[in-house]
Amino acid sequence: MEAEMFNKRTDLTQLNVAVEQIRETLGKIIVGQKDTIDFLIAGLLADGHILLEGVPGVAKTLSAKLVAKSIDASFSRIQFTPDLMPSDVLGTSVFDPRNSAFEYRKGPIFGHIILVDEINRAPAKTQSALFEVMEERQITVDGHTYLMDEPFMVLATQNPIEQEGTYRLPEAQLDRFLFKIEVKYPSLEEETAILLNQHQYRLDDALKAVKPVLSIDQVKSCRAIIKGLHVEPKLIEYVAKITHETRSNKSLYLGASPRASLAMLNGAKAFAAMQGRDFVTPEDIIKVAAPVLAHRIMLTPDREMEGLTTSDIVAQIIQKIEIPR
Repeated sequence: MEAEMFNKRTDLTQLNVAVEQIRETLGKIIVGQKDTIDFLIAGLLADGHILLEGVPGVAKTLSAKLVAKSIDASFSRIQFTPDLMPSDVLGTSVFDPRNSAFEYRKGPIFGHIILVDEINRAPAKTQSALFEVMEERQITVDGHTYLMDEPFMVLATQNPIEQEGTYRLPEAQLDRFLFKIEVKYPSLEEETAILLNQHQYRLDDALKAVKPVLSIDQVKSCRAIIKGLHVEPKLIEYVAKITHETRSNKSLYLGASPRASLAMLNGAKAFAAMQGRDFVTPEDIIKVAAPVLAHRIMLTPDREMEGLTTSDIVAQIIQKIEIPR
């Protein structure tokens, strides 16, 4: 009887239908990038922010836009530039002569899904404007606190190659991103398909044809379902061991915080639900480990000079720790 109640409480039919609809919608326009699409959907379901990193032209911005268009929610795009001020993001107080008082005009950060293009182009002062809103879903201006509407999600992009005119994101800001997704070049077959699609169809027409498949209430419902998924105590310990190992690993100068453990657990829950399961497996945790941890840890100078990456170290840690069965 208890098992029946549990299964009823974690019915994933609606969620799985919505995920397949989003995949199908994005698949009509985005060729390949299956992992990128899946992590974008998982981030939305896990109530987390996502950083997309890749060279120009690999559909980072387009992917983020399509995810936003798949949800019946408000969408804002902010192009970060070196002269962008915090007030350009958060809003500012304007004097209203009719009332002889200052009136707060909300900035583009007020929305459900916010696309921040080239986040590393703005100076630290502007990047810090995102600190409070990303973590606490609120901003404080002139002593007044304004809450964000739910769902609230920041999708940011950055170019890892071009460094001129860019500012490195501080660790405190990187730690607020659930996933960092590295968007790769397409394969030869995928690039051929991209050319054929662009040759035969107009992208603008395809984008206009994209219709929302999830309402705000449905997103909230899916998130509530995911939070209630079953996780064995040994898997929770497995997540803690992976994070703890980053703090004692000799190849790392900076380990991951407890926020990383929470992100790994929430991300694993989202992927389990996307696979139609109401329980988490070790494979779900392993899948999200690198996207959750790689941007939160720092290599020692020696390992960096050897050409290793943080993703390489995460893979070594996964191999070192025994997988619970």
